[in-house]
Amino acid sequence: MSQPSPLPTSDTTRSDTLKGFHLARSVESDRLLQLTFPRETVEAFLDAAAEWPMQALEYKSFLRFRVAKTLDDLCGNTLQPVLINTMVDRNTGGFMVTPEGLDDVEQADDMVKFATAVAHLMGRSNFDAMSGQYYARFVVQNVDTSDSYLRQPHRVMELHNDGTFVEQDTDYVLMMKIDEQNMQGGNTLLLHLDDWEELDTFSRHPLAHRQMRWTAPPSKNIAQDVFHPVFDVDTEGRPIMSYIDQFVQPKDFEEGNWLADMSDALEGSQQKVALAVPTGSFVLINNHFWLHSRDRFTPHPNLRRELMRQRGYFTHAKTLRNPRQV
Repeated sequence: MSQPSPLPTSDTTRSDTLKGFHLARSVESDRLLQLTFPRETVEAFLDAAAEWPMQALEYKSFLRFRVAKTLDDLCGNTLQPVLINTMVDRNTGGFMVTPEGLDDVEQADDMVKFATAVAHLMGRSNFDAMSGQYYARFVVQNVDTSDSYLRQPHRVMELHNDGTFVEQDTDYVLMMKIDEQNMQGGNTLLLHLDDWEELDTFSRHPLAHRQMRWTAPPSKNIAQDVFHPVFDVDTEGRPIMSYIDQFVQPKDFEEGNWLADMSDALEGSQQKVALAVPTGSFVLINNHFWLHSRDRFTPHPNLRRELMRQRGYFTHAKTLRNPRQV
């Protein structure tokens, strides 16, 4: 296996200035950073945060910022700048995060707590209507009768952005693997917009900025449709996306076929990155210029994967566009 390429030298990435964690380029992509917390940092965090069980974090939202401060303090306050600066950097905007020693399903609450701390150093997680909490835990099994591809294991879940059918803006997405049994395949797939071969073709099309209707299925517990274009621009005029193939509702022949062509172009990209996410680790990406999906699993009667999701908006950094509603 090839080794990660070195990081560029900057005030927030120089190894001699970091404390409590390690930073490197991901082996799979120079755009992704590998953020690793050694076991001693993880154990110190869990000890310090033990007084706040998950129920406390669910009931009192300010405690999510307290556990974030606890983690940053253990890292000599060097972690927050790395998270903020990387997540808004168009050239990167993503991490694979590994808390060492936090890799057993019996530690699920601790996994969620650790991910909560990381997320709340740069933003705040949105309310997740599917779960009724600020995060969602869900299971993929061999047989599924859900109303979306989220839990259907034997097919590819296509590239998309999160938060397309909610009013609140979604700047980041965090996906953690809590458990995995009898699994083969199912890698996380990512595509950075600037690597997509057909970005100019579709982002400059007359339909790119037309308002379209987005409708969620019943399992999402959101009854109200929202309207927005597939493409917007960031503060420097570069394209960003808010798109998912399952929930956009084209109004006519022209829109329907343009969306179908775009879906084919996304899925046909040769620039997709495949990540095998270890149990207890999580992917954290900027939702405006990274699309994500999941490859299919090999069938097994006892297949099981449990995931945890948080998605939200930046509070410590300038957003890339005007939010639909905050």
